[in-house]
Amino acid sequence: MSLNDTPSGERIHIGFFGRRNAGKSSLVNAVTGQQISVVSDVMGTTTDPVYKAMELLPLGPVEIIDTAGYDDEGTLGEMRVGKTRQVLAKTDIAVLVSDSPEISGDCENELIRLFRERSIPYIIAYTKSDLHDKKYDSANEISVSAKTGENINNLKEKIAFLASANNSERRIVGDLIKKNDVIVLVTPIDSSAPKGRMILPQVQTLRDILDSNAIAVFSKESELAGTLNRLSAPPELVITDSQVFGMVSKIVPENVPLTSFSILMARYKGFLETAVKGASEINSLQNGADILISEGCTHHRQCGDIGSVKLPALLKKFTGKNFNITLSSGRDFPEDLSKFGLVIHCGGCMLNGKEMMYRMRSAEMQGVPFTNYGTAIAMMNGILKRSLEIFPGLAETVD
Repeated sequence: MSLNDTPSGERIHIGFFGRRNAGKSSLVNAVTGQQISVVSDVMGTTTDPVYKAMELLPLGPVEIIDTAGYDDEGTLGEMRVGKTRQVLAKTDIAVLVSDSPEISGDCENELIRLFRERSIPYIIAYTKSDLHDKKYDSANEISVSAKTGENINNLKEKIAFLASANNSERRIVGDLIKKNDVIVLVTPIDSSAPKGRMILPQVQTLRDILDSNAIAVFSKESELAGTLNRLSAPPELVITDSQVFGMVSKIVPENVPLTSFSILMARYKGFLETAVKGASEINSLQNGADILISEGCTHHRQCGDIGSVKLPALLKKFTGKNFNITLSSGRDFPEDLSKFGLVIHCGGCMLNGKEMMYRMRSAEMQGVPFTNYGTAIAMMNGILKRSLEIFPGLAETVD
């Protein structure tokens, strides 16, 4: 991904679902104008979900997902259907592809039920319209032909309309600051930092500050005291990486608001209140409890990795207890969370809001507390209340 690419977590995810050989892959290729998916008359050609990040006019940056047939059979077929269900967790807009002149059968009705159950806006695309006399063209139904191109542009416009109608503008920090405010961003550079780059939440926060016509000042934690001394006035806000939260809180004066990238991302993704409640459960964990530490991205874990090294060490130091730590990354988020006493998730910058909310709700439905890195670290450093003071009303919920 280049520096100017829109990250996956900020793209609208459009999933194509349906029976085997309903024409999903042909339709995906027609909509994108590219040969993204292999097309064949053989049933079950698409085995694993196929992802393609692209610009789709008139919508903009999207991630197209072609899925295996939801009616697949046998042991492997059940695994493919499981992968398709995982895609539902991240789908913003669903396209149900049917090669019948009307919806029929358990498979398609089951998919519609899942769309409604998960509040996923959807369109039904009746493919192979060149072979059928019955035609559809309504708000959420349309007849299309990948072969002739009939109504392909109309389908894209319907997808764009659904996306715009269900996409509220979110800000990471822009709604909390004003023009000409000075914001100091504390960004450690250690062995786990990507060489030559900054991590995504730092880049996204910087862009939101600039969009607000405010002023961003970057500093490593080791130079923070000197940075603050050189400013002619205290900054309006300090935002720190969670790994150095404790150290930074001792340097930043009490009258200067302080929070973290991870806490801001939790709010941006829509689960900050849940994360605050989840962090409060750390004190209640029993010795030997199972804890899931989950990251949305995949990367090579190093000796100073926050998820696999620093967080477990901090949990043990804070509670004085030993825990069984399970690590997950990327798309491998367990469906069954019942054995865990707590889920600690990363900020979710590489996951879209839909998937983060799905993971949070999965934990809630199974009675498992859910929090994230920054919130948990702030709580264990005794500074969670302070880090939430920029959010009216939320800090008062912390003891």
